Amino acid sequence: MSLEQPPNHGQSSHGLRGDYSHMRPDYTVEQDYDRYTSEQQHRWRRLYRRQIELVPGRACDEYERALRALPYEEGIPRFGEVNRALAAATGWQLVAVPGLVPDLVFFEHLAGRRFPVTVWLREEHEFDYIVEPDVFHDFFGHVPMLFTPTFAGYMQAYGQGGLKAERLGALEWLSRLYWYTVEFGLVRGKDGLLRDYGAGILSSPSEISYAVESPRPRRVGFGLLRIMRTRYRIDSFQETYFVIDSFEQLFEATAPDFTPLYRELARLPELAPDAALAEDRVVS
Repeated sequence: MSLEQPPNHGQSSHGLRGDYSHMRPDYTVEQDYDRYTSEQQHRWRRLYRRQIELVPGRACDEYERALRALPYEEGIPRFGEVNRALAAATGWQLVAVPGLVPDLVFFEHLAGRRFPVTVWLREEHEFDYIVEPDVFHDFFGHVPMLFTPTFAGYMQAYGQGGLKAERLGALEWLSRLYWYTVEFGLVRGKDGLLRDYGAGILSSPSEISYAVESPRPRRVGFGLLRIMRTRYRIDSFQETYFVIDSFEQLFEATAPDFTPLYRELARLPELAPDAALAEDRVVS
């Protein structure tokens, strides 16, 4: 089986990373916790301490509440410990994977309420920036949001939709939805201010503040067609962020069958990451 790099988790210019030699047919592996070195545990704690200080006032309430209840401070989390709490909250579980997995494998896991989490941790020279998702990005960025029932339901629906999109040749459009919501989404908080909920933002030491505070990027109200037409950047901060009013809005907007939407998208031109349309609902 060829190892494609799914657009859902970004792309790499230097090939797949991680040890795929002991994976099961569904690409899962054992965490093998004892293999983490003391240096890696120390690096995790430094990553955590830096990032947790940036969360208040920038992350959404749902994320921050779940994050602070998770056993992250002492070192790299154990899957079993987090899974017990996650299963009780939303019925999800985390599965360990060696790194990026093929699209269909990823969708099948999400459809079954399983979220793939990478087992390896970035090297010291990657402390500030890493292209592929590592164990810190996944645990710190993605896992807390899976404790929110509505968002967890959206993730399962996304997996089910991904399996259908693959058959229809619509993965590129669907990958943009994942990118601009799960990885780089913003939500309006109860106080009316913008908050981060995307994992790519929340696990970044610099974009976590840039996304909600900088005057440079465009912030546009959520719209399915607008998002799916818009290309994204993997090598720099986003030039456009899309804002939802609530997670219920996200779930409800993506619940219908996307087949008619894909037909419409096939007739429309793509948009640049910094495109500005007259009909955009610009959010300040």
